[in-house]
Amino acid sequence: MCRLLTRVFAGGAALSLSGCLLGPDYARPPTPEPEAWHASLGEGLSPASPERAALATWWTVLGDPLLSDLVSQALDRNLDVQVAHQRVREARQRRAVAEAGLWPTLRGRATVSPARTSHARSQATGLEALWNLDVFGKQRRTIEAAEGDRGASEEDLHSALVNVAAEVVQSYIDLRTFQAHLGIADANLAAETETAQLASWRAQAGLTNTLDVLQATADAAQRRAQIPSLRASLEEAKNRLALLEGETPGALSSQLASAQPNPSAPPEVAVGIPADALRQRPDVRRAERQLAAETARIGAAKAEAYPTISLSGAVGTGVIGPATFTSPQSITAAAAAEAVQVLFDHGAIRATIKGQKAVRGEALARFQSTVLAALNDVEAGIIEYREEQQRERGLAEASASAASAATISRERYAAGLVDFQVVLDAERSLYSIEEQRVSSQGRVIADLVRLYRSLGGGWSAET
Repeated sequence: MCRLLTRVFAGGAALSLSGCLLGPDYARPPTPEPEAWHASLGEGLSPASPERAALATWWTVLGDPLLSDLVSQALDRNLDVQVAHQRVREARQRRAVAEAGLWPTLRGRATVSPARTSHARSQATGLEALWNLDVFGKQRRTIEAAEGDRGASEEDLHSALVNVAAEVVQSYIDLRTFQAHLGIADANLAAETETAQLASWRAQAGLTNTLDVLQATADAAQRRAQIPSLRASLEEAKNRLALLEGETPGALSSQLASAQPNPSAPPEVAVGIPADALRQRPDVRRAERQLAAETARIGAAKAEAYPTISLSGAVGTGVIGPATFTSPQSITAAAAAEAVQVLFDHGAIRATIKGQKAVRGEALARFQSTVLAALNDVEAGIIEYREEQQRERGLAEASASAASAATISRERYAAGLVDFQVVLDAERSLYSIEEQRVSSQGRVIADLVRLYRSLGGGWSAET
């Protein structure tokens, strides 16, 4: 009898594994991949394909050891990254559950019932097996769908890594930019206070009027009033960095207390070609994996319209006694096959298939939209990084000239050669240009962050 069970289940295995697969087989749809970027790369950008290892740790090109440590710690400790890790583990287990459904389920059974006499009880044991054969590929398509979902969850993890790395660098740049603004405000406050004192001395000597003193004092007071707002923004940037690191507010205050200049952009950034970005970007990869999953689910839905074939079998013993394991007659076996076919369901299966085709069409449109958005994102990143670099160079030249003009105007006012309004205009111009220059320096790095983010930098297959 046991040989009968073996033959039945061996035949079932051959039938299940060689059965047909319903529904469309997935093929990655073509994507628009221009040979080069439409935007002119300009100085500092190269069409060379970025090395994967360098792209995975792109923030190291800024040459700031503290920043590199902050990014590494955030990638380990950030709670959004931890959530993404757990979702990957969940998706992998769901895939394992789907694969387990391809094979038989084996259960043990034991029963004990009161005997007819007071000296014995009736006992029986056995094994039961149930196997839903995958003749029409429903389970194999379900496994394909689970594999697509697993891939999508892994790309969500990659997206989390990309976003956290970029946000840490951006927050760090914001912090250093606020520190620079505070330094400028303090320096200008000192200069304007000195100018107000100079005007006061000249007024006491009868060389100028009270209006000059009032104007200089007002400028100094206005500058002093801007400092608390800058300090508040600085503290918010510190706390934002602490949050990204998985720390409480204020945890990084001592580490970031000393003011440091913003890191400088590297002399050259390799942006590659559009095909490189589409292969690297996690959002594009996720949309493609989700499309594969929804394509597989069409086949699983179609299989519902075909018979469900299952095999069952059992091996067991009757009453347990001294002869149970020595007498073949005490062991029994049975096998059965069952086929179930839906005959009428008011069109439910047909509607399910059509609905899944619509879901697949939605996934295809989302994939195509994600590809176009990715290409546009990189194009915008190239333009902004290129143009901001030129703006920063122009502001640096203007700042040097404005500083000389402010110095000369104060000297000439002290000598009584120019009107006080000339001094005020020169100092206001210098402060405005210095503010713009510092903001532009931070913006150059911020645009570099966006560019690397648009290229999908911040993860590798090893992570």
